[in-house]
Amino acid sequence: MAGYTATIRWKRGDAVFTDNKYSRAHDVVFDAPLTIQGSSSPHVVPRPYSRDDAVDPEEMLVASLSSCHMLSFLWVAYKAGFVVDSYEDTAEGVMSKNDAGKAWVSKTTLRPQIAWGGERKPSADELATLHHHAHEECFIANSYKGEVIVA
Repeated sequence: MAGYTATIRWKRGDAVFTDNKYSRAHDVVFDAPLTIQGSSSPHVVPRPYSRDDAVDPEEMLVASLSSCHMLSFLWVAYKAGFVVDSYEDTAEGVMSKNDAGKAWVSKTTLRPQIAWGGERKPSADELATLHHHAHEECFIANSYKGEVIVA
């Protein structure tokens, strides 16, 4: 199989730290090479210790699920003989508390909008089957214990 890396870089700077008033902003470095700005969610850690203009881990998780589902969907659609012209998804994750009172992303809803090309378009049942197979093939969905809904 394959291995994947991401490097997370954070520095305290001039903050005291022991008063819990330090920035949660950090860099997320991928091997693409690509660096994005990361932060805790302002829903979890209040501003100014979180950044609105950075990606938080919860958003990265939702994006990973959405991206993986799309890539798997494109593959299963191809295998089924359909032509996809475009695919857009506005995915949403929901944070809740588990039985132990710990916060977790318990549900992610995918809302794919697909434009089809070619002569053959999937029926509603065929589309549902494509999404089901895509979910089964998605590496991230296979690693995620929350609920995934395709709306």
